[in-house]
Amino acid sequence: MSIVTSKSRVSSNTLAATIGHYLSTYGIVLSFVILFVVLSFANPNFLTSINLLNVLRQLSINGILAIGMTFVILTGGIDLSIGSILAVAGVVTGSLVTQQDPHNPLIAALAAVGVGAAFGAVNGALISRFRVPAFVATLGMLSIARGSTLLYSGGRPIPNLTPEFRWLGNGFVAGLPVPIIVFAIVFVLSWVVLRFSVYGRWLYAVGGNSRSARTSGIPVRTMIFSAYVIMGALAGLAGLVLTARTTSALPQAGLGYELDAIAAVVIGGTSLSGGVGSVFFTLIGALIIGTISNGLDLMGVSSYYQQIIKGTIIIAAVLIDRMRNIDP
Repeated sequence: MSIVTSKSRVSSNTLAATIGHYLSTYGIVLSFVILFVVLSFANPNFLTSINLLNVLRQLSINGILAIGMTFVILTGGIDLSIGSILAVAGVVTGSLVTQQDPHNPLIAALAAVGVGAAFGAVNGALISRFRVPAFVATLGMLSIARGSTLLYSGGRPIPNLTPEFRWLGNGFVAGLPVPIIVFAIVFVLSWVVLRFSVYGRWLYAVGGNSRSARTSGIPVRTMIFSAYVIMGALAGLAGLVLTARTTSALPQAGLGYELDAIAAVVIGGTSLSGGVGSVFFTLIGALIIGTISNGLDLMGVSSYYQQIIKGTIIIAAVLIDRMRNIDP
């Protein structure tokens, strides 16, 4: 009788452990599904194809930034400058495609990504080579890049962009908005790199334990440097898409975008300590942020309350991450 009872307890404990594992791993997906269902019933306009495409189009910018932020946070770092880097890349690319003096949109796109990568390289060098704390280095770069944006543009928007360039933000391919396609390409490439490449394994190793990674022969400084270059390049790409969407380069663009990107990453379960995370769950985090914003807009909730809600979500996600890392 006692043997049967013991087996039942073991089976019950195993089931509970299995359920707990799946909830810990895929709870964010379940949360998104529940949120999606609740908003579908709360507002009849939410589940329309036009609105859903609008949600995806709106979150494409934050999604691109969040993927870059995933690379950085996986190393145990942070980047507070991406909104400003987005802005400076936007005004540079906008200045190249004005109807008064137009260049090839491809050249403008390369310029945006190149400018973003250059700023990211400075961040990476300060952090990896000169050991400046990531928070301090990127906070300083936030101010430098924003000042560079205002200096380059004279503090004024750059309007009258060419139709060919504006297509990158407002055009369609096979019924899908171009920004969504760009975001999808970035997501797939990043997922493949982090999941299947040596570079991805090294990045996780650096974030997990940099000393052990260095002992294993992994170039830790180079990996950290490369993560910030990737972040900067993706911020430049996001600036390109945003400029094309708004049909003018705005020097005030990107304000607060770093918060939404960080929120998407931490909500997706990427550990702020580094070494743990996935761009797939970052995607889910970005979807949650975009869906919440869209749902609150449809319900007429003030943007002031939306900022409070987003901040609360970030704090809650960080607390969950910290509790997960505390030894029982």
